[in-house]
Amino acid sequence: MQKSGSSSSLGPGGLDLTQAFFKSIQNTAPPSPTKRHTKISVIGVGNVGMAIAQTILTQDLADELALVDAKADKLRGEMLDLQHAAAFLPRTKINASIDYSVTVGSDLCIVTAGARQNPGESRLNLLQRNVALFSNIIPPLAKYSPDTILLIVSNPVDVLTYVSWKLSGFPSNRVIGSGTNLDSSRFRFLIADHLDVNAQDVQAYIVGEHGDSSVALWSSISVGGVPVLSFLEKQQIPYEKETLEKIHKEVVGGAYEVISLKGYTSWAIGYSVSNLARSLLRDQRKIHPVSVLAKGFYGIDGGDVFLSLPAQLGRGGILGVTNIHLTDEEVGRLKESAKTILEVQNQLGL
Repeated sequence: MQKSGSSSSLGPGGLDLTQAFFKSIQNTAPPSPTKRHTKISVIGVGNVGMAIAQTILTQDLADELALVDAKADKLRGEMLDLQHAAAFLPRTKINASIDYSVTVGSDLCIVTAGARQNPGESRLNLLQRNVALFSNIIPPLAKYSPDTILLIVSNPVDVLTYVSWKLSGFPSNRVIGSGTNLDSSRFRFLIADHLDVNAQDVQAYIVGEHGDSSVALWSSISVGGVPVLSFLEKQQIPYEKETLEKIHKEVVGGAYEVISLKGYTSWAIGYSVSNLARSLLRDQRKIHPVSVLAKGFYGIDGGDVFLSLPAQLGRGGILGVTNIHLTDEEVGRLKESAKTILEVQNQLGL
């Protein structure tokens, strides 16, 4: 199943009407070879995948969007639904297929597909099923788009980013997990809400595992360029560490609360991933907390592990990891987070 976003073969017998509809001007030259055609593929058209696809379209991030899913009817329905909005969106060619060949030549492949947890199923068994699923997803993506950037969104994102790195054979700078980019957005929102400021004026990161062992970098938080904790100490304004921990717990529990209320998360992760796509494909060189190969950073050793660190993103993928000063306590917690992920990875026997 495949259908393009537009067709000029509307005449009798499929006659191409383009030449009849438009009259060519004289002395034309072919398009500039430097003009870039940007293609994004989204694997998995569930709630998360479609929120990402919709946000990519509304933000005009791609000239071509390819959708892939195992469920042909659902896939075709989602494709048609997006195509029918063409009059209200920037021009983007939308293709869909259960065959991975539709992704050929992608600049960015976003993977949201994943097995759902069955009642009573252990986290490890679910992860093993997802690893098996990824063994059928990542190799064909690497085959059809050997120069692409892989952006993994499926959970547990840190382990599955590691799995994708192994399965693809790509250099580590071109395999990225969405990590704590959304967690950090929740963090910035909660701090902004406490201080009654705009979240865009808050600089704050959650790092480590995208999960319960994540680490809030309180020491580096600033609002409008003012380091928050050092400002409070200099002004002798008391604050309780329990209050800070409560905010972090709200960040960790944010997704669980949304899921308990509406059944799934979609819009925030859609905006988060589109934000990453913009930084990557437009070479924005912005800093995002995303899941990267962390071995060798901040004293993390003991094995290859992917977890979130503030990293600079651009057209080449991960351009570098920011050298943020961490307190000894933050470094200790980050190492514990890495250990937690490694313990899960080692059970997979990869």
